[in-house]
Amino acid sequence: MVLIMKTLLISVVAVQLIVSSVAVKADDTTEPSYSPYSGEQHPRSPLWGDAHLHTNLSMDAGLANNRLPPEDAYRFARGETVESSLGLSAKLSRPLDWLVIADHTDGMGLIGDIIEGDPVALEFEQAQGWSKALQEGGQAAAEARASLIKTFAKGEIDPELINLYAPGTEKFKSIWEGAIAAAEAYNEPGRFTAMLGYEWTSLIEGNNMHRVVVMRDGPKKALQFEPYTTVPPKGSPDPRDLWKFMSHYEKETGGKMLAIPHNGNLSNGIMFPLAEQWNGRAFDSDYVTQRAKYEPLYEVTQIKGDGEAHPFLSPGDEFADFETWDLANLDGTVAKENAMLAGEYAREALKNGLAIEERLGTNPYKFLITTVSQPA
Repeated sequence: MVLIMKTLLISVVAVQLIVSSVAVKADDTTEPSYSPYSGEQHPRSPLWGDAHLHTNLSMDAGLANNRLPPEDAYRFARGETVESSLGLSAKLSRPLDWLVIADHTDGMGLIGDIIEGDPVALEFEQAQGWSKALQEGGQAAAEARASLIKTFAKGEIDPELINLYAPGTEKFKSIWEGAIAAAEAYNEPGRFTAMLGYEWTSLIEGNNMHRVVVMRDGPKKALQFEPYTTVPPKGSPDPRDLWKFMSHYEKETGGKMLAIPHNGNLSNGIMFPLAEQWNGRAFDSDYVTQRAKYEPLYEVTQIKGDGEAHPFLSPGDEFADFETWDLANLDGTVAKENAMLAGEYAREALKNGLAIEERLGTNPYKFLITTVSQPA
């Protein structure tokens, strides 16, 4: 990505030098300029940021020993020195221009309460065991992390415990309001943009269907709706229901949303299906138009593997095996098979989208790509 941007910048400079070297007759005012686009005012400065960052509010980040709240994440992104979770001073060599903190909405804030021994959370046997082991450290903590991640991924956390951190509760409301307040505090138009967002964490039998949801709005609109989750009855693991929620939000608030899918390489073939969803529901006009509308971006690369190409699908591409993670689904319960790969990688999706468009009139996989640094 860095090499591409450097090449692009060099190319832009070269074009500017060529343009400036073209002689223009002083008395010839009727002929067009060198380029018919030279007078247009398009944005020309790339703005660097991260569209997928987690804090101590997210289960996976918390279990990876991230103890820093959103406020510290924004400070770090803006170029300030922060003390890391390990106690070391950290500072970016070049501040970011923008940031999306996208904490998981399922169980948002739960891991912090387990680690800190919150009395309400510890009323539940599961939380008691995890909290004790994490406090003990060493092998006990490692086993507790593995147990918590597996239990969370399979949706087997005590329903009453997870519901304490669900939309409609005071806990969830307080956390969401705090996330918005932190974004507003560090948002500085013209210097740094703190975009509001969160992660919708759909797992279908361990198969990854995660989306980062980004809002093009401020607190006035964002506070009208709490984030969507995957836990019924107020949430759902089906992307169709996520898009319905986004549509309802836009209709009621006049705001805008988009969703960014990621890690299709851990979906075991269900991220980019060709004819029907994982549940057997066939594609229809509603599916392809809604997906095309709300998912114009795909996160093609992050810490859990590259999602652009695979050597099985692109045998002639010597770079198709770059950072490939293709052993199994997200929770490691089902091994990967070659037949799954076509529904996992972006390059294949771009081709399959054209075939779907011929059948249904809309290409659901017509997307741009983005890359991030943060695990999902």
